[in-house]
Amino acid sequence: MRPTTVFCLSLLLTFSASAQQAKGKPATAAPAVSTKPASSAVLMDAVEKELKRAMEDLSKRDPAPYYISYSVTDEWNWFLSAMQGAMLNDVQAHVRSVDISVRIASPDLDNTHNEGRQSGVHSVLLPLEDDPDAIARVLWEATDQEYKVASRTYLQMKTNTAVRAKEEDTSADFSKEEPQVRVENPAPVVAPDIAAWQKKVKQYSAVLGKFPNIYNAGVLFTASNETRFFVSTEGTREVFQHPLIQVVASADTRADDGMDLIRAEVFAAHDTAHLPTDAEVLPRLEKLGQDVEKLRTAPVVEPYSGPALLSGRAAAVFFHEVLGHRVEGQRQRGVEEGQTFTKKMNQLVLPEFLSVTDDPTLKELNGVQLNGTYEFDDEGIAARRVPVIENGVLKHFLMSRHPVTGFDHSNGHGRGQLGAMPVGRQGNLIVSTTKPQPESQLRKMLIEEVKKQNKPYGLYFEDIAGGFTLTTRNLPQAFQVLPLMVWRVYADGRPDELVRGVDIVGTPLTAMTQIIGAGDKTEVFNGICGAESGQVPVSAASPALLFSAIEVQKRRLSQARPPILAAPDAKGGAQ
Repeated sequence: MRPTTVFCLSLLLTFSASAQQAKGKPATAAPAVSTKPASSAVLMDAVEKELKRAMEDLSKRDPAPYYISYSVTDEWNWFLSAMQGAMLNDVQAHVRSVDISVRIASPDLDNTHNEGRQSGVHSVLLPLEDDPDAIARVLWEATDQEYKVASRTYLQMKTNTAVRAKEEDTSADFSKEEPQVRVENPAPVVAPDIAAWQKKVKQYSAVLGKFPNIYNAGVLFTASNETRFFVSTEGTREVFQHPLIQVVASADTRADDGMDLIRAEVFAAHDTAHLPTDAEVLPRLEKLGQDVEKLRTAPVVEPYSGPALLSGRAAAVFFHEVLGHRVEGQRQRGVEEGQTFTKKMNQLVLPEFLSVTDDPTLKELNGVQLNGTYEFDDEGIAARRVPVIENGVLKHFLMSRHPVTGFDHSNGHGRGQLGAMPVGRQGNLIVSTTKPQPESQLRKMLIEEVKKQNKPYGLYFEDIAGGFTLTTRNLPQAFQVLPLMVWRVYADGRPDELVRGVDIVGTPLTAMTQIIGAGDKTEVFNGICGAESGQVPVSAASPALLFSAIEVQKRRLSQARPPILAAPDAKGGAQ
């Protein structure tokens, strides 16, 4: 397996790329799109017939498959983007694709063992029309390709196992699970009101465009509706839907010393009715623009280690990065994985006043709909709430169908994007506390800790964009979290001071021991997480957290200067 660098960012930092990569036909006309019940029946019948035929024929081969699955995704997407108050992109796309999984020989040792993992999946496009013959033809050819790759890889993995030293974890390559059946006619897919959203994204981006030092003021609206058809030779048959709506607003600038600065907001829901109103969005965009202007002239912070307070939103991202990825099941096996928590089951890994669960069945929290919600994971297993840490004690890992010692079954966390082998991934990671304190009290505790340590100031992290973490043992078991808004908090009563130019760094076992207090209000972060199985939507939630020490390092500066040419004013002239 390749070394894993897990990189997570909110969608708002990928606005430009998302807007330019969206492909399809213009969405200026917005008719309702209807997925008729017959579509489900035709598609399911076609894939089930081809699955049965493939298994019967390939079972006569040597080596023979013991498992085949087809995961068909029928997806409608709408992309609208505006910049500086004008439309930039307007696209509608309808895509139907299939992930074909073939496993050779037996669950104990198959083609997905160790570095052969990616051989277990092959992805191709399927015809958009419900033509059984056309669908069967594509499945036939693609299954044949996947079997050939899987069989060659299995023979290599079998040889490697025979000549290598015995592995630390001798768990099987695939867990045994009960077949799951849930087939319902999918609801009609209704297009968003394109004309109304064109107006909104233009209005939203215009709010940001009025600030003179903001270079790019963009707003991206994305609406997707996935209908998933999953069948396997184990007998699993599922049809389910997963809609997701997001509005991503971002603004960037550059300080005189070359530091690139960005602020962003994400508004997410499962339907447009649950997105915030204009009255709620516009003030937040106004603040976003003001923040960017202030950041441009804020002083740069030097490297520092000392007391710090993270807002609930910032703490949520921190926990996603620092702890969440290290309790994913596949991180507990393999000679390359750092296995930070593998041997710490039923041991104290956090303060006793903190607990952590991952619950993809939860649709909303404190009135905010969650990105990481799903009914079934990408291996066809029903989503499940997992109590990862209870009162500071590690209890469970987030499992796909890739077993590890002591955890032989999936708990519905096998996730991956199209074309990638699912692995254990976070869904909705939620931090809770048994000792909540008002955030005003946490601030007092922060100042007391600053005085106690004889530091000139503490740090308050208001917002964090994301970050990345290293989990393999051939690299430092380190993380780097990327703050957006950071304040110096002085012990002598001076007003808080906005600063820039720092990233949170450290190692997980040390960082977790520094938490000394938690707030009484839970905040939610919605975003997109990237790892070895691709990008998946996630949520994290946490109260504010007080640390006795957090280390920050200087952020890298670009070599680019701010623009030499003056920006045009609203009438097209120079400012």
